[in-house]
Amino acid sequence: MAEADLDAVLAIAAALPTAPHWPGAIYAAALEPAATPRRISLVAEAGGSVAGFAIASVIADEGEIESIAVAAGAQRQGIGVALLTHLLERLAEQRAGSVSLELRQSNHTAAGLYARAGFREVGRRPGYYRDPVEDAVLLRLTIRDPTPNQ
Repeated sequence: MAEADLDAVLAIAAALPTAPHWPGAIYAAALEPAATPRRISLVAEAGGSVAGFAIASVIADEGEIESIAVAAGAQRQGIGVALLTHLLERLAEQRAGSVSLELRQSNHTAAGLYARAGFREVGRRPGYYRDPVEDAVLLRLTIRDPTPNQ
């Protein structure tokens, strides 16, 4: 993701009810290489336009997927799978041993994507989301087993 992609990223996020509706400054901060926490920010293009994006943070050896969103007109074309695959590769490069995320319990499409990638439910946060109120499902994936002295 580059600064030139931010308008398209914001438009995709605004159009999807399940995407985080963060202010533009939050998305821009995800591009800062020296930011804490470190972030990985990716976009996928289709037909010369931004069709989706993914953002994850890395703290020590833990990764957290903050968002994967695909424009409504580009869904069901493998873009979400490609974003997740590349994001997991980048997290592994950053030495993340595991990756976690949370999603709305009603987001069955995303739940299927993550299940196919090997994520497993590890908990719930009751009433975490608003508009509508629903639980957050906590998912986790081990990328590599922790090895002492690394």
